[in-house]
Amino acid sequence: MLGETRHFTGRGQAADLFGLQTGAQPAMRIVSPMQGLHLTADLHQCRCDLRWLTDAALLGERCLQAVAAAGLQATAQVFHAFPATGHGPGGVTATVLLAESHLCVHTWPEQLAVTLDVYVCNFGGDHSAKAHTLMAALTALFEPGHLERHSLLRGAIAA
Repeated sequence: MLGETRHFTGRGQAADLFGLQTGAQPAMRIVSPMQGLHLTADLHQCRCDLRWLTDAALLGERCLQAVAAAGLQATAQVFHAFPATGHGPGGVTATVLLAESHLCVHTWPEQLAVTLDVYVCNFGGDHSAKAHTLMAALTALFEPGHLERHSLLRGAIAA
């Protein structure tokens, strides 16, 4: 069943699960959920200084500062600037790998738009408040005129 993790105890049970054999349902147990929070935001009509949308080094440094201020731990990062096109200046992708999971920022300066993605695993503790703090700091940086936010609890297994 979609969303379930099953552990099989005998030969042929996995094949039976996928309809390759007929017979009784396999013996199973549901494992513990992974517990995580995934926040996304689509920012439109950003009124920030254009450098935040086009300067990979500047945006990357601010991302690292926001991660630290939120109490999360950066483990690696990639900040990439795209070249200008006939549509306008090139955007930026900023990715920070976290001990807790990741942060991704994608900018579209020609549209004055940004997408933000903050995901934290809650293994060893609940990092949800830190994820919300990080998202709020980055959202404020871009000064969006319109904002769409989504929150998804990850790793839960339906009973």
